[in-house]
Amino acid sequence: MSSAVDANVKLSRLLLLAHKFNNFYLNGFQKGDIRPFLVEGQQVGLIKSDVIKQLNKYPEVFCIRDCEYTKQGIVELNPAFRDYSERTEKLDKVLRELRSKGIFSALQGWREEYYEVKAEHNSLLKMDRSATPLFGVRKYGVDINGYVKHPTQGLCIWLQQRSNTKETWPGKWDNMVGGGLSVGYGIKETAIKEAAEEASIPSDLVKNLVSAGCVSFFFESEQGLFPNTEYVFDLELPLDFVPHNADGEVQAFELLPAKECIERVFTPDFKTTSCPVVIDFLIRHGIITPENEFWFTQIIELLHVPLQSLYTYKQRLDECKKQLQLQSQPSTDQQQSIDKLVTNNKIIENGHNKPATEAN
Repeated sequence: MSSAVDANVKLSRLLLLAHKFNNFYLNGFQKGDIRPFLVEGQQVGLIKSDVIKQLNKYPEVFCIRDCEYTKQGIVELNPAFRDYSERTEKLDKVLRELRSKGIFSALQGWREEYYEVKAEHNSLLKMDRSATPLFGVRKYGVDINGYVKHPTQGLCIWLQQRSNTKETWPGKWDNMVGGGLSVGYGIKETAIKEAAEEASIPSDLVKNLVSAGCVSFFFESEQGLFPNTEYVFDLELPLDFVPHNADGEVQAFELLPAKECIERVFTPDFKTTSCPVVIDFLIRHGIITPENEFWFTQIIELLHVPLQSLYTYKQRLDECKKQLQLQSQPSTDQQQSIDKLVTNNKIIENGHNKPATEAN
């Protein structure tokens, strides 16, 4: 086998990896055990049957039923809850009770860090970060690719090794800086905050952050569902800068040449949900190209999964109602026949109602 073929076989691992961090997007919906989660009539999540089984025990909080129009099973937060605060309070009470019972491993990572639950930019409630995988709520985060243009090794990338005490992915290798968008923080604000906490990047360097778009994917693990969108930033760093952690959540940093970074991403020691950010960076910087990756186009697509197209219950409901309305209305020919009949009846009625002198 030629070296060119060997290279293609080797790089096809990228496609397998893209399938891995999109395992739910590619296979999850086929299982048929998932229902939309609605708040104020808007779909904000997706809930699997094992979670629904527990939510059934709280009928005063969750309405679990089949929609009369779409014929699809749905889980709806009680629409009687008046506002953001009440919805948050009622849901939080249930989650804390489930946590105390130790039913879901995801809730053991409870950290009093809240994510907004939104529909079309409208905040409906907040939920502890640990609970979001149970409800398939879309999550947003920021990632910073810290890199160096080394005079002899070329493009090099800083990676962090997560602390062994982290609630999620302990000890795994990860992007240099990353964090979720918590309640009250903006995108750029979160990036700057995480840069200081995780890597002690000073303000004179962090001001050089360059927005590099987003990646999105839909991963499933034993913790639940992860429909994630990550806002990506690139940050070129000086050769003499060495990151060091300030919040106890990172145990080490390592600077790797780009090609070695690819190999690190393929290992089980790398955090699966951070792989898309690294792959995206390597594509944008010409390390992964159509010339050296046979499945280049497919990989690009799997870095930008259209998550918004999976949370469309309200649109489907409106379409079903529209179709039913059209079916209940007479066709054009039927309407013309009805109009003609009505007109004839009026003529007949008017003829019967004419005065006797006029009739003669």
